[in-house]
Amino acid sequence: MSRLPSEATEAKRALRRSLLTGRRARQAAEVRRLGHALAGVVARLPELDGVRSVAAYVSVGGEPDTGPLLDLWHARGVRVLLPVLLPDDDLDWAVYEGPGSLREAGRAGRMTLREPAGPRLGPEAVAEAGAVLLPGLAVDRAGHRLGRGGGSYDRVLTRLARTGADPLLLVLLYAEEVRDTVPAEPHDRPVHAAVTPAGVRWFGRR
Repeated sequence: MSRLPSEATEAKRALRRSLLTGRRARQAAEVRRLGHALAGVVARLPELDGVRSVAAYVSVGGEPDTGPLLDLWHARGVRVLLPVLLPDDDLDWAVYEGPGSLREAGRAGRMTLREPAGPRLGPEAVAEAGAVLLPGLAVDRAGHRLGRGGGSYDRVLTRLARTGADPLLLVLLYAEEVRDTVPAEPHDRPVHAAVTPAGVRWFGRR
């Protein structure tokens, strides 16, 4: 017997549709410009001083552009872990070695991703990171992150909690995607801050 979607689940779906429509309307030039601004904000975060390993991701579509930030960290000698999507939607990890180290990875019925081509380090490698950048569509003042609904990063957050790792959790967004409230469920784990091209909004842990 199938379970009916909860009210929060339905609210999440509706909000995702609205936010994704807004992202699709952004011009590529604006996405690139804001990506450089976002990298500048992250680069100035004192909370990341001394962090030598981070887990990040390669942006797709209208997501805030992570390319400038990845290249900045790589140039500074920071070890950047990037995800590799597994068939069960869990995430493996590999080290970013510059733009030429990425390859396109098509998934049936999904958008084409760009993933690191280097050796796979295993799903547990994320626990080595001092900071984890999470994709999202919105976040609220309690730090509840609205993802795309695939559950990959819910698994990452569960894995971090299980291993006792305590990295800084940052979600990258556009300024208008920081909201008063987003639908949340008991299993949702809050992030510490939202980083936008306009600045940082902290929800806990400085």
